[in-house]
Amino acid sequence: MTTHSSPNFGPRRDGARPDMVVLHYTAMKSASAALATLCNPANEVSAHYLIAEDGEVLSLVPEAMRAWHAGAGRWGTETDVNSRSIGIEIANDGYSPFAAAQMNALEEVLDGIRARWAIRPERVIGHSDMAPGRKIDPGGRFDWRRLAMTGLSVWPAAAGQGDPSEFAVHARTFGYTATDDPDLLLSVFRLRFRPWATGPVDAVDAGIAAHLAQLYPVDVNAAWA
Repeated sequence: MTTHSSPNFGPRRDGARPDMVVLHYTAMKSASAALATLCNPANEVSAHYLIAEDGEVLSLVPEAMRAWHAGAGRWGTETDVNSRSIGIEIANDGYSPFAAAQMNALEEVLDGIRARWAIRPERVIGHSDMAPGRKIDPGGRFDWRRLAMTGLSVWPAAAGQGDPSEFAVHARTFGYTATDDPDLLLSVFRLRFRPWATGPVDAVDAGIAAHLAQLYPVDVNAAWA
């Protein structure tokens, strides 16, 4: 791991400690370009870590500090996500698969973060999850299932069929509270769990949401960390 200190951070507000991780992609041509952006004070944006294309991990902001990566949004009842999270930027243009070296490095970084802060796997989320309509990263090419297989996130492997009329309630129970727009809610939910699905909400969406809500109710589990 290499340190490249960014000036774009401050104290976590109201004594908050990190109990979430937010994953991003850079949407830039290279990690070098992203590093320049994240370390430029004029841009007022940063993250705790940047993972380059070859898996190199760059530390930009100390974990105890509040990096400026999440912006406006919400997860569960939490609206100041920056104060409650650690942000990880992954060098990716938003369209390409994530390199194996990057995923390996991400797993190592997450292992360390979870050991230091006791962050639960369901509290590892995407930028799109907490800022639907504004952000779409880490996108449909990101391998959430892989992280779940090593206990670093969650995946609805045992989900069955559900009632589409209950989809929104269950999705919000899991954490998707940032929008009241049913179409946007379905879109952002599918971006993570069914990125190639189309059409109106169906029994598969509803079954996944019900499964996640039952196992990982967002604000209950946040208190367990």
